[in-house]
Amino acid sequence: MGLRAAIERNVKALEVYGDSALVIYQIRGDWEVRDSKLVKYRDLVVELIKEFEEITFNYLPREENQLADALATLASMFKANRETKIMPLQMSIYEVPTHCFSIEKETDGRPWFHDVLEYIKNQKYPEQANENNKRTIRRMAAGFILDGDILYKRGKDQVLLRCVDAIEARKILKDVHEGICGTHGNGFTMARKIMRLGYYWLTMESDCINFARKCYKCHIMVIKFM
Repeated sequence: MGLRAAIERNVKALEVYGDSALVIYQIRGDWEVRDSKLVKYRDLVVELIKEFEEITFNYLPREENQLADALATLASMFKANRETKIMPLQMSIYEVPTHCFSIEKETDGRPWFHDVLEYIKNQKYPEQANENNKRTIRRMAAGFILDGDILYKRGKDQVLLRCVDAIEARKILKDVHEGICGTHGNGFTMARKIMRLGYYWLTMESDCINFARKCYKCHIMVIKFM
């Protein structure tokens, strides 16, 4: 659909990005198409490619394609026709957020969940927090529960997951991936296993993916299988 839309708008030079390695590498010819059901799709794309003077296909890892996923989810939430007037979507990026989105940025010695913990425990906000920051903290706090001094994240199935800081997270990553019960699984498998064990931190999935990607033993095993 994207290629046809570009052709209808008389686009002659196009860069295509996709988070499916299978699709991108098969279209580029790097991988052979063995599934008979995919051959017709590949042939259709090859015909559409002829309409462009210049076109490239680039693989973009899923963890780096979160904005496109978010926009696709947003688009699926409502219906619109050609007569519908859709207002432009404006996005703002704040240089200094009041709460940390990465456990690696705990430069002040506080865990990533400090602001949420302070709000739940003492109804306090960071000193420089504006009204938008305060709303964000209140919204985040709704998904957490404090039991004594331990903060828990309420999961989708209402299971409580203990929030951990950067030091604990790195230890959990190592134990789950290559410890006694470790299976050297991929990042998504690691994240699911950690949640089943009852732990949580904001960047858990991306950290699991990066940890598995940098594992030397995993690369050795892949080379041996190849």
